[in-house]
Amino acid sequence: MNRTKHCPAKWPLSRFLAVVAVLLAGWHGHAQNVQHLSVTVPGGMPGETNFITGITVASNGVTVTWDGPAGYYQLFAQQTNKPVWVAVTRRTDLLRTATLPARYSNALFRVSGPSPLYTGSQTCALCHDPILRTVQDTPHAAAFTNTLFMADGGQTNGSCLACHTVGFELTTGFVNEAKTPHLAGVQCENCHGPAANHAANPDNPAVRPRAEVASQVCGGCHTDPRHPTFDEWTNSAHALVTNLLITNFNAAHQMTVTNLNVNSTKLINACGRCHSGSVRLSLLQTNALPTGDADIGIVCSTCHDPHQATTYPAQLRNPVASTNDYFMPTNGKFAAYYKANINLCGQCHNDRGDSWSNNACEPHHSLQYNMLLGTVGEFTNGVAPYEPGSHARLITNQCVGCHMQTTPFVSDTQPANTGHDFMVQQYGLCVTCHVSVEPISFLVSFVNSGVTNDIDQLIFDLDYWAAGTTNSTNKVLASLYPKYGNLAWEYTTPGSLSSGGPGPNATEQLQIPENIRKARFNLYVVHNDGSFGVHNPEYVAELVYQTEQFIRKELDP
Repeated sequence: MNRTKHCPAKWPLSRFLAVVAVLLAGWHGHAQNVQHLSVTVPGGMPGETNFITGITVASNGVTVTWDGPAGYYQLFAQQTNKPVWVAVTRRTDLLRTATLPARYSNALFRVSGPSPLYTGSQTCALCHDPILRTVQDTPHAAAFTNTLFMADGGQTNGSCLACHTVGFELTTGFVNEAKTPHLAGVQCENCHGPAANHAANPDNPAVRPRAEVASQVCGGCHTDPRHPTFDEWTNSAHALVTNLLITNFNAAHQMTVTNLNVNSTKLINACGRCHSGSVRLSLLQTNALPTGDADIGIVCSTCHDPHQATTYPAQLRNPVASTNDYFMPTNGKFAAYYKANINLCGQCHNDRGDSWSNNACEPHHSLQYNMLLGTVGEFTNGVAPYEPGSHARLITNQCVGCHMQTTPFVSDTQPANTGHDFMVQQYGLCVTCHVSVEPISFLVSFVNSGVTNDIDQLIFDLDYWAAGTTNSTNKVLASLYPKYGNLAWEYTTPGSLSSGGPGPNATEQLQIPENIRKARFNLYVVHNDGSFGVHNPEYVAELVYQTEQFIRKELDP
């Protein structure tokens, strides 16, 4: 039977304004940040309607949050002295949060909302066929027929079916392979929520399935001792949210960041591209920058594209190795500098084009890719050469090879390790090249100790230079040490190797010799790489030597 595709056409202005009025009705008169999914539910996106996620009591009232599929909600309260459920919000509340007066601080709450009506991905294909074609080639689509899953009896195991089917144990959800074969496997509605209401009325934005980027969607299934991906991610730096972005995401005023006046939009673009999953996805998709949506870190979909069956493993957006030099400058347009063929980690872990000529602040703690290739730092005969270390050339998966070593599940007390905390906790890969009677961890400690000593020596030498400036015939230079002490060689905003107040101001920075400014840049390059020599040992040794030469030129002119 032929089925006609029914997809939304452009709306007339009158309908658009009517929808806006409905949406604004639930906003309680003020703007809010985007409410992301904050809990994990087996299966992905919650299908239940009575799913309260938080109750926060403050002196001026109580805030209740809940989650569930797209649609209208209504919150009810029952106070201890009044055993009757009373509606405290409208039935047309599209938000999943409400703030109530303080008299409700001891109340019980429940929420009613749309029924979890599932329809299956074939219905979604009526309008979204191109996406479904690629999704059908992903591991998600084969989650119910996976050989290992079938061998373990998963097709009839209730504890497995919630994550390998659509809406298991919910209304209109998966029952068994005979009754509901169209809901087997991981499909659109696992991640976006029940879509039958949307399929029945595509023009109604109130029932449009959610496009949620929070990692909690993935964490509903990719968790527990057998699949601890989400659990590991929550303990990683990728899950952290940058406070600078949160506090200034909607700011329209000028703000000061590292002594540079930066418009908030530029801040969102420059920092958000690598510190906010929602911003990076917007840039990758060439969409407008989001507003009120900074409270989210580097999420699963930042690195993985759930819709694509790419040539890279695990649906990664970029390859896991490359040897082309790359950086994304802070003030550069994302589209102009983005290169899809660069190492996935290197997309953000690059030096951003930092230079010794920047006097305001130390180089960013993100230059690992350039250190791996030997392309960051200053040499006495010019800029850093291209000197890829053996770790860049011989480790097939580069960053992933060391930082995401995996181990299989043994038991609940010996869970699997997926490497998503990105910490080097095992050295199994190292013995492939480093054949030694000593433990590899000893070799790492040896290299780290040597570089740490080098850093301490360079700081001592720079402090010694600073103390000697009092003898300079240059009046500005001679005043630096009495005024700043050991910060006399530092940036205006001193780096993480120093403590105390500010360093020389912008005018005074220009009096600091070029050799000293190149030396401090190299010092922070070595320190901020974070591996203390491991990423590219020979190059770090050469960079330390070059730094010593810069300082010596000023100590022994």
